[in-house]
Amino acid sequence: MKRITKRWLLNSFGVILIILLAIEIAAAVGIRGFYYNSVSSAIKSRASVMSGSLVRYSEDITVDYQAEVRNLVENFEDKEKMELMAIDGAGNVILTSSGFEPKSKIDMPDYEDAKAKASSATFTGAAAPGEFIGKLGSEKVMAITMISPVKDSEFAALRFVVSLSKVDKQIYEMIGIITLVVVGIICFVGFSSSYFINSIVIPVGDIGKTAKKIAQGDFETRLEKKNDDEIGDLCEVINYMASELAASEKMKNDFISSVSHELRTPLTAIKGWGETLMDSSDKDTIEKGMRVILKETDRLSTMVEELLDFSRMQSGRLTLMLDRIDIIAELGEAYLMFTQRAMREGMTITYDEPEDFIPVLGDKNRLRQVFINIIDNAIKYSDSGDVIAIKVYKDGAMVHIIISDTGCGIKAQDLPMVKSKFYKGNSTRRGSGIGLAVADEIIKMHSGTLELISEEGMGTTVEISLPIAAKKTEE
Repeated sequence: MKRITKRWLLNSFGVILIILLAIEIAAAVGIRGFYYNSVSSAIKSRASVMSGSLVRYSEDITVDYQAEVRNLVENFEDKEKMELMAIDGAGNVILTSSGFEPKSKIDMPDYEDAKAKASSATFTGAAAPGEFIGKLGSEKVMAITMISPVKDSEFAALRFVVSLSKVDKQIYEMIGIITLVVVGIICFVGFSSSYFINSIVIPVGDIGKTAKKIAQGDFETRLEKKNDDEIGDLCEVINYMASELAASEKMKNDFISSVSHELRTPLTAIKGWGETLMDSSDKDTIEKGMRVILKETDRLSTMVEELLDFSRMQSGRLTLMLDRIDIIAELGEAYLMFTQRAMREGMTITYDEPEDFIPVLGDKNRLRQVFINIIDNAIKYSDSGDVIAIKVYKDGAMVHIIISDTGCGIKAQDLPMVKSKFYKGNSTRRGSGIGLAVADEIIKMHSGTLELISEEGMGTTVEISLPIAAKKTEE
């Protein structure tokens, strides 16, 4: 479960975090650019107005240009917002609006930039101002220098300097607000995602623990369905699987118990009569004992064959030797096998044998095995005085074989399961409980169906439907 959380943190949450950080960085760059561009535009606008004034002074011969420039600098009306400096041709600050004049020459990259632009603007018109953003002493400033339109003047350029401390403070405040919003979003996403992940990880963990218990044989454990979603559906599937495994385990145990009992009974009879025959010289006793031993040996052989067939069916190795056969003949042979037994047990068995030849493409041994199993079941689950009837009729391309009895019948809750492996509806009657499952599989392999209709106390009817083989074409 930790791997799911880790994978989510690395994938989904990591992507969200990167996107939010990218948005914050882009917002910070955008805000800084907006504020700095606003300051730059304000300075350039003021510089443009002053440049216009200087041009007018230079064109008016009645005006003392040097005095007017000095007056503009000393009485600069925006001195509270920015500082105005007058620079001579040697690059020295000779006058400031604050009255403070540096004693030594200072670095002015914006002035150098402005001079370079002025020299390249000889043939292209007015020069663009130079601009610089950086440290002036310990303070961050924005400086813009405008070359004077009057050459050979004491004042070569005017420099506007604005402190960016307040601007940066506003930028940091805006970035701080954005950061808080981003942190809030991350916390919300983390909290909601944590709840969402826990709603998956915890139930999946419970499912894993329950699955381990089921794998260890605890088929009674169940999961609680808390939500109507895929996790809830999975809980229902796990619970259904546990129920089916429990039922299958019970049927398997009942089957083993039944088979053990069925094997023990003939073995006990064989052993008992064998010991009796060893000490007996009476001819009648020996004949009776040998009949019992042969009968129980046949019974054991039949059960072993059923088990082998069941094993082949489970592994997919149950094969058919298909041929064109007369289904009536095979059914008749199965009927004759049980006539004497039915008479001995006080039952009546009837067979309404059709006169027509009904061809079927099938394995005659396997189909005879099915008929024997069904008739044997009818006798086993019937008592003295009951009637077993066998009928056959055609319906289009299908032949239907109906074997019915008036025996004990099958309980309604057992009827859907009687063709299942290991299932034995009536434990009071002998039998392994796999014969009908094998018979159903054989009929399916012949593209047919085996259906049961039964009512407890009223008897059972088994209907086998098989496709009739097509007529042979003459060569």
